[in-house]
Amino acid sequence: MPLNLINPVVLKYIKTIEMIGVLMRIASFSAVSWLGPHSPFLIVWIVNTTDAVLLTWCAMLKKDRAYTVLNVFWMIIGAIGIVRSSGWF
Repeated sequence: MPLNLINPVVLKYIKTIEMIGVLMRIASFSAVSWLGPHSPFLIVWIVNTTDAVLLTWCAMLKKDRAYTVLNVFWMIIGAIGIVRSSGWF
């Protein structure tokens, strides 16, 4: 589905999507904080990267450069985390 068809839906529910992204980030970091070395790191990185995608999309639609940069950074870190925790590298 082209983005020009999805963006109006995202804009309509942007506050909800942002809250879901924030709660996902809280959940992933809470898992690491509580479980420490026993954390399911691959799952944590997948959740963290997914929330970064959601939050980047919202920030871009809102034209918020600071949060776009921050969340693109988290997408990059998340991709590295996924690669490392999956054993691909």
